[in-house]
Amino acid sequence: MIGSFILFMVLFLGGFWCMGIAHELPQGQALVFCAGLALVSIALAWVMRTAGGATRRNAKDGYGAS
Repeated sequence: MIGSFILFMVLFLGGFWCMGIAHELPQGQALVFCAGLALVSIALAWVMRTAGGATRRNAKDGYGAS
């Protein structure tokens, strides 16, 4: 659980850092910005799909196929 949180924070904050420094770079601004956006998206997807998360659905919860 703690390891997952640390991974989330590294990806999430690293993504914002990449997006923040993208405008300062002389070349490759779009690439760095898109990489930062991808890191933030991956971090959020990681947290939402972690086992035991609030978004987990199964048949006994009343969601999905029966």
